[in-house]
Amino acid sequence: MRPWVVWATPFVAVILAVIVGALLIIGFHHNPVVAYSALFQGAFGNVQDIATTLTDSLPLMLTGLGVAFAFRAGLFNIGGEGQYWVGAIVATIFGIAFPGLWAPVHIFICIVAAMIAAGLYAAVIPGLLKAYLGAHEVITTMMLSYAMVFFGHYLVENGPMMRPGFIPESRPLAASALLPTLVPGSQLSVGIFLAPVCALAMALLLNRTTYGFGIRTVGQNPRAARYAGIRVPIYTVSALFVSGLFMGLAGSVQVMGVEHQLLDGFNSGYGFTAIVVALLGKNHPWGTLAAAILFGALSAGANTMQINAAIPVQLVNAVEGLIIFFVATEGLIHWGLSRRHAAVQPAPGQGALAG
Repeated sequence: MRPWVVWATPFVAVILAVIVGALLIIGFHHNPVVAYSALFQGAFGNVQDIATTLTDSLPLMLTGLGVAFAFRAGLFNIGGEGQYWVGAIVATIFGIAFPGLWAPVHIFICIVAAMIAAGLYAAVIPGLLKAYLGAHEVITTMMLSYAMVFFGHYLVENGPMMRPGFIPESRPLAASALLPTLVPGSQLSVGIFLAPVCALAMALLLNRTTYGFGIRTVGQNPRAARYAGIRVPIYTVSALFVSGLFMGLAGSVQVMGVEHQLLDGFNSGYGFTAIVVALLGKNHPWGTLAAAILFGALSAGANTMQINAAIPVQLVNAVEGLIIFFVATEGLIHWGLSRRHAAVQPAPGQGALAG
């Protein structure tokens, strides 16, 4: 398959989703131009809107990178939501437990502890079961995801992390554990700079190291990798560990930069949406960041579209669903693009030099 077809597929999927979404808007007797203009205005209209878009995009960027890394190793980490919760819980525990620490040290401890905990949560049970017993990672990561999400709810509803009172939430993090705000009046923190750093680190790891070569080889053909002497089980476990690192980072950054405490409503679905983000970004680090910004823009602009264009916010959810649908049917898009490209190519013997 030609590289241009592979990279054109996400754009075609988004365009098709926008077109079908416009037809839905027309069906509800609204103007799609007005609706999409309001959506764009709400996402990128001013500095505050851009800050909101990036705030909504950041957890998708990091969780998307986690899913993409697992995909590159031939693994389907569908349990990112649980690993995201692990990062949030551990960051909250360390953020509350050590008040008075020098802020850079406290932030570093919280983030590293959250990443390691989430990485181990992904690697120790699903990774080992996959590598040595053949248990499918979709089942194990998904079940562990639900277990951790419900455990997190217990901790803040009537468990040891619930603050005194009747509100299901933890105590606020110490001021030294909070990420500084980047844009005053918004929830955008300096954590946004971690996304491109992680994308660069992932790109270098996959494309410039022996370990990355092993990950890509195992992902493309584990049997051939085994015959080549690559220890597939080790790469399987380590790939899920690295994937969990990204998930834990996302959870810690969200708690430390946005929520500032663990809330009962912290469950956001980022771990599941990240799957679509990674697929739309073709499991490429920079493509994943771009796809995350797209979904962040849809989320940030939805309310403005509802207020200014009187379009139900659920329509944005429909557009997101359409993007998911067209990404899932990318085989048809590949076929259509390939047929179109073949149709405009001259047949053998009919080129400019023929005859």
